[in-house]
Amino acid sequence: MPEGYFHYGLLVALAIALVIAAFTDLRRRQIDNWLNAAIALGAPLFWWASGVSLWPGVAIQLGVALAAFAVLALLFALRMMGGGDVKLLTALALWIAPAPFLQLLIVMALAGGVLTVVLGAWHVMRRRRDRLAVPYGVAISTGGLWILATHYLPAAGIAGVSG
Repeated sequence: MPEGYFHYGLLVALAIALVIAAFTDLRRRQIDNWLNAAIALGAPLFWWASGVSLWPGVAIQLGVALAAFAVLALLFALRMMGGGDVKLLTALALWIAPAPFLQLLIVMALAGGVLTVVLGAWHVMRRRRDRLAVPYGVAISTGGLWILATHYLPAAGIAGVSG
């Protein structure tokens, strides 16, 4: 069943979850635990639908997620990242292979930088004195959607039309 409708259905579900995460973080500055749990719990189904072997495939995915969590938990402890952001990125690490996950981090950082500049300018224009709260779930979701579009969905004919 690898690469079938179920496989792509799971990818579409992940894309929808990322859009929800972005909108809830933008609106409430919060990414719900149920959403992060759903993303994480969907990963084993994705592994099965993708034909990922237990060894080394699943072990590598778990290792990447564990490493991501360790680094991100440190950033959370230093108050540089929110808890929902840590959980969302860790859950995404369960889905995305190591090389594309590094690309996700780069796209996320670039999107986060743009988001910070735009929100900072908006903050200054409104003459706000309070601390700027950047909804980084938007940047994480942007990186995740970018990787889905460029690495996982092209095989379905979604990335472009040939002819």
